[in-house]
Amino acid sequence: MGEAGDGAEAVSLTKTLVPDVVLMDIRMPGTDGLEATRLIAEDPRLSSVRVVILTTFGLEEYLFEALRDGAYGFLVKGTEPAELVNAVRVVARGDSLISPSLTRRLVAEFASRAKAPRPAKELDILTEREREVLALVGEGLSNDEIAGHLFMSPATARTHVSRAMTKLGARDRTQLVVIAYETGLVQPGWLR
Repeated sequence: MGEAGDGAEAVSLTKTLVPDVVLMDIRMPGTDGLEATRLIAEDPRLSSVRVVILTTFGLEEYLFEALRDGAYGFLVKGTEPAELVNAVRVVARGDSLISPSLTRRLVAEFASRAKAPRPAKELDILTEREREVLALVGEGLSNDEIAGHLFMSPATARTHVSRAMTKLGARDRTQLVVIAYETGLVQPGWLR
């Protein structure tokens, strides 16, 4: 466990400790948290490290930039301690997590910017079950919810998600959601 006073120190400490999860503030002296997140995500030696942005600034532009820079989570500082602990666990498992207060805004913004779907030919590498799972990931369902919906075990749902990520070259669930929308597998307004 470590604590850094600025972004450059956070990157250096992450390289030394290689933690499972890094809680990163956006605004820090020198290298800010977004740049530090990008540097961590780009370093192949740190591919197992998951960054969660923790900030008082719940602005969409920070959220979008953080996700583009490789963050797995984005939480506002008003998050309850129990929710923060849960978020660290979720991200440590490799899933993404965004503060509930920001999720609706993110989906609405994404839907408003959505381009016409690309031909779904790139999904031909998926099995029919993997397509079903991808669609449910795109709708925002967790592995447990997917398992219940498709009458399978959570471990099997996790396996299908992992295989879809590998076949499509997605880094995380967030990228799977983008692929589901961009290929037309999921349309805005389909959320359960």
